[in-house]
Amino acid sequence: MSIELSMRVEDKLFNNRYLVDTGRPHIKVRPHAKPSPQLLSMLKACPARCYELSEQGQVEATVDGCIECGTCRIICEESGDIEWSYPRGGYGVLFKFG
Repeated sequence: MSIELSMRVEDKLFNNRYLVDTGRPHIKVRPHAKPSPQLLSMLKACPARCYELSEQGQVEATVDGCIECGTCRIICEESGDIEWSYPRGGYGVLFKFG
């Protein structure tokens, strides 16, 4: 008898709680005519899948589920494609299990 111990990332993220600071996102994608390779890589690199490609071909960020891991900060540091800051005190991700 085997027991399945694996869990999808989406299921683990569902266990977190987020306090959204409405109107004050801590990540902003800078305006761009064409997304840079670094910005396009965020579509797959962000573990919380906060980045999406709009119908107009623009990369947009939705920070409501951001786990503040810093992946976007590292990838986009040199290109300057995003503005990143810590959420205000009390806002952002609240980890329930760890």
